[in-house]
Amino acid sequence: MNEVTRRNDAREPAKREEQKETLVPAVDIFEQSNALHVIADMPGVSRESLSIEVDNNILTLEGEVRLDMPEGLSAIYAEVRAQRFMRRFTLSHEIEADAIEARIENGVVHLVLPKKETHRPRRIDVKAA
Repeated sequence: MNEVTRRNDAREPAKREEQKETLVPAVDIFEQSNALHVIADMPGVSRESLSIEVDNNILTLEGEVRLDMPEGLSAIYAEVRAQRFMRRFTLSHEIEADAIEARIENGVVHLVLPKKETHRPRRIDVKAA
């Protein structure tokens, strides 16, 4: 008999230990002429627990899902765990790291990574001779 069955059979309360599992969020990257768009799926991560940093051309996305035991309840069986999301990218020299913008909505992080002016396509005016 495994521990879970034994606990359930004996009606011993299950202890919810906050064990954080590190997950790699799924990411989509799109390109425009003036920027890259990074969309990361980080369900349950709040704005307050989200950290986005650029250091030495490494972009790091980190976020945590924290679990609280509901007041007045004791767990009999607990499978849901606290989770930590982390993903790192090496930025191209084309990206203007100081101008990166980010927003989070419903656990989806959207980053806009603008390209430096020198790396954006530009139209050349042709003059008649």
